[in-house]
This record gives sequence, C-alpha cells and structure tokens, in this order.
Amino acid sequence: MTTSTEPAGATSRLSNPARYFPELGTVSTALAKATRNGAVPRATIGLVQLRAGQIVGSTYHTVRQTELLRKAGEPEERITAVASWRDAPYFTDPERVALELVEAVLTANPSGQRVDDELYARAAAHYDERGLWTLTLVIGQICLFIPVALIAQPIPGTPIGKNYRE
Repeated sequence: MTTSTEPAGATSRLSNPARYFPELGTVSTALAKATRNGAVPRATIGLVQLRAGQIVGSTYHTVRQTELLRKAGEPEERITAVASWRDAPYFTDPERVALELVEAVLTANPSGQRVDDELYARAAAHYDERGLWTLTLVIGQICLFIPVALIAQPIPGTPIGKNYRE
C-alpha cells in the first residue's frame, strides 16, 4: 500500500489567506520565533501542537505536526502515542503537564474553570514563568490557525503557500 502526502484531487475551500493578509506570514514567523526561546523544548512544542490538532479534529494540523516531529527526529512511538499520552510510557512529566494543559484549554469543562489552580501548580512545578508564558503562546499559536484549518481546509501534506486553491 502506498500513501501520498498529497491527497488525489484534494482542494482547499478558500484561497491562500496571504493574498488578503500579507502580514500573516510575518505574524506567524514572529510567533514561531517567540516560542523557540529555549524555555520549552521544541519537541514539547510539537507534541502540544499535535495534540491540539487531534483534539479539534484537524487533519491538516495532525499531518503537519506529525511531519515536523518526524523531521526533528522524534521516535514514531512518541508521535503515535500523543493521542493516548496519559497511559503511554514515552513522555516526561513536563511533557505530560504540557499535554494536559493544551487539553484543558481546548476541551470544554462543564463545571467551569478549564485550567484550575491544581493544574497550574503542576505546570509551574515544571516550568518557570517564561516557560509558562511560552506554553501559553504555543497554545495560542496553534489556536490562531485552528479556524484556518477547519474552515479553509488547506490540503494536508502540501507545502505552506501551496496548500490552498488558486
């Protein structure tokens, strides 16, 4: 069985947003640079963003983040186990709390507060203030592009800029 990174006949719903918002590339690059400040390992950033894509059901984000994690040398077991991270033996305690944090932010809590004091305290035990802000921006960065992926449906597995219809 062969798989392609470009689905046959796939097309996005909308054209490239850079056509209307040329500054979007600058914003995206600045956010990426801000989150790569060393306070949170790049692997953790990728795992968090992969989990965000999984939670919201975005094929585009899950394919993209998986591809980026593979290129960074992440073992296949860790990438595959992100969906079941709670009982998977592949993650460190700081990675687990980061994954729990993104789940808390993106999953509705019928009883109110999504990130309660207990979760915050566990996150603060593993990350200093700069690290907590970095995780916050990492989650915000992926959240900025979630509606883009869900509404515009860029083509999974295609290079940025070539993943929209003309």
